Amino acid sequence: MMTDGAVKMKKYALPIGLLAVFEAIAVTLWLTKDNIFYLFNFNYIGISLSLGVFLYIKKYKYARRIVQLLVGLYMLVYLGLICNENMQIEGFWYYLFTGVFEAATIHYAVAKIFGPLLFGRGWCGYACWTAMALDFLPYKTPEKPRKKLGFIRYITFAASLIFVAALFLAKVGNIEKIMFWAFIVGNVLYYAVGIALAFIFRDNRAFCKYICPITVFLKPMSYFSVFRIKCDKEKCVDCGKCKKVCPMDVDVTDNSRKRKNATECILCMECVKSCPKDAL
Repeated sequence: MMTDGAVKMKKYALPIGLLAVFEAIAVTLWLTKDNIFYLFNFNYIGISLSLGVFLYIKKYKYARRIVQLLVGLYMLVYLGLICNENMQIEGFWYYLFTGVFEAATIHYAVAKIFGPLLFGRGWCGYACWTAMALDFLPYKTPEKPRKKLGFIRYITFAASLIFVAALFLAKVGNIEKIMFWAFIVGNVLYYAVGIALAFIFRDNRAFCKYICPITVFLKPMSYFSVFRIKCDKEKCVDCGKCKKVCPMDVDVTDNSRKRKNATECILCMECVKSCPKDAL
């Protein structure tokens, strides 16, 4: 029989483990890059995410929203506007072309390239500053069938790469300043397009499904994600409530990796909260 202490440890294993992972990343980057900023940066993000999971376990209604604001505003306001770091995909291409493993390249490696192998598209559900704002809009549950417009993400992905490549090929001066303004303009466009699409399609996450270029990195890696929503078939009564509340149209009752919209799950846990039989 497990003691009360052991039960509590098991219950809080996920937030503790999450904090440990980010602590390891923080210390590793601090020591290898000899920059204490990474110690602060990844500790802050790890504490924020762990806090959100802890609040979710405590059944606090706005647990995920708190994490979105803590991480999203930090990256948008502090890293982007105050520190002048372009954390959008253009910033990733910029640092990649300069051959420097700093800022956006580290961010993408951790959050959007290798991170999804562990947490899937948790980035989209808890840290993205664009989705942070879109999730405040009224259409939290899609009111219309999903459109076959996902190809647009590859166009925006290619456009971002071509834009930065053209700057380097043309040997444009002061590219760092251009990257900062690209961050400003890019965010304004993302918010404008995202809000417009949300109202047109009656779906807060329409931008994520059809336009966002970052999903080109996230989707293939998320297919192999360790953390996934799974269904206990013995408990499931096929009521369909989980499918109705999913903002990304994922069929969470199918446990295979090839389930409908399998690489779209953002781990928002709305399906889990809606299940009347605790089958998820």
